[in-house]
Amino acid sequence: MSVGPVVSALTGIPAGRLVDRFGVWRMAAAGLGAMTAGCLALSLVPEALGVAGYVMPLVILTGGYALFQAANNTAVMKDARPEQRGTVSGLLNLSRNFGLITGASMMGAVFSFAAARETAAATATGMRATFAVATVLVIIAMAVAAASRAGMRSTPQEARSAGAG
Repeated sequence: MSVGPVVSALTGIPAGRLVDRFGVWRMAAAGLGAMTAGCLALSLVPEALGVAGYVMPLVILTGGYALFQAANNTAVMKDARPEQRGTVSGLLNLSRNFGLITGASMMGAVFSFAAARETAAATATGMRATFAVATVLVIIAMAVAAASRAGMRSTPQEARSAGAG
């Protein structure tokens, strides 16, 4: 259970440096791609792989989340005026926590529905179904991010600076 937080702690600063070096949009896409790969792997992992089959995709998922989070925070904060940065930061934190709360509740419902019985096989089925739904949700997030970037490029200034981020 501590694998996710440990990976997040170890990848937070390097993720921020990658965002600074390669730009918000590239790293947001890379983070969402890693999250998709991790979720997909968790939805397909055979039980025969045991703990390693669970831990490795979780490392990929969490590393991707850290990268996306660094890119997203940068994108949100870059346009905030200095006197509004505290409020914007607080709203960003609120939205992240609201997403975690609602996501945990909704994914718990998916798990409960898919598991249906109290057997090891049912638990594995519930986990696979939960991460299959998570994979779809991350793909939707990728589409939203791509549409957002395309919308931002529609302004002349953004089109000129598109290569920078």
